[in-house]
Amino acid sequence: MTDLQIDTSSPSVARIYDYWLGGKDNFAVDRQAAEQLLKLVPDAVEMCRDNRAFLRRSVEHLAASGIRQFLDIGSGLPTQENVHEVAMRVAPDSRVVYVDNDPIVLVHGRALLATHENTTVIEGDLREPEAIVAAAGAHLDFEQPVAVLLLSIAHFVIDDEELARIMASLRAALRPGGYIVMSHAFAGERTGDDTVEAVQEVYAKSAPGGLTPRTRAQISALFEGMELQEPHLVPVNAWRTDQRPDFSKPSTIGVVAKAV
Repeated sequence: MTDLQIDTSSPSVARIYDYWLGGKDNFAVDRQAAEQLLKLVPDAVEMCRDNRAFLRRSVEHLAASGIRQFLDIGSGLPTQENVHEVAMRVAPDSRVVYVDNDPIVLVHGRALLATHENTTVIEGDLREPEAIVAAAGAHLDFEQPVAVLLLSIAHFVIDDEELARIMASLRAALRPGGYIVMSHAFAGERTGDDTVEAVQEVYAKSAPGGLTPRTRAQISALFEGMELQEPHLVPVNAWRTDQRPDFSKPSTIGVVAKAV
C-alpha cells in the first residue's frame, strides 16, 4: 500500500481534470498544465464535461438494465455525479468500488465515502488488472454481472500490446451480462493536425509516457468477443443523445460493451 505522500511538484491527471471541472483539489503545477492543454485543445474543458455526462448516461442505462455492481478504475477525484450517486438514484442497492493510484484521490475518496456502506475506495493500477479484480472481490461478487468503468484512463497505457493484455484480463473476469464502459482519446480522422504530439508532451509530465489517442478500429479491437451496445463507438457527446457524431476532429470516443 502507498504511504499516500502527495507529489505537488508534477502535474496530476486527476487534478487537471478536477481543475477543468471547477474543483479545488489541485495545485499551481496542475493549473499550469491544464492551461497549456487548453491552448492546444480549446475544447478540452467541454470534452471533460462531456465525458462526465457520458458517465452519468451510461451508468443510468446500466443500472436501469439491472446492473447492481460497478468497478470504476481510474476514478479520479470525487466531484458531482459520481458513479455511486448516479447508480443509487436508479437502484439504491447498487455496490460501487472506486480504484485509483493517486494519493490525493485515495485520501479524498475515502473521506467522502466513509459513511457509504455499499461504496468503497481501493488502491490499484490499471496495469495490474488481476490485482484489482482480486481486491475488488472483497466487495463485489464477480459470479454476478459487474460493470467495469474505464473512463479516460486507457489512453494513458501507451503500449498497444499491454492494453490488449489488460483488456483481455478484464474481459475474462466478467460473467455474461457484465459490461465494460470506456471513454478513450481519439485524434480525429482529418489529416495534418499537429496538435496531438504537443498534447502528448504536456501529458507526459503527469503520466508515464503521456497520452496515446487511438483510432476507432483500435478501440473496437479491445472488445473482442463482446457485444457493443448502440450506438457503438461514437464521441461521448453523441452517445445516446441527439448530437450527430463528428469523427473529423479530436474528441473522446465512448463505448459500452456487454459480455456474452
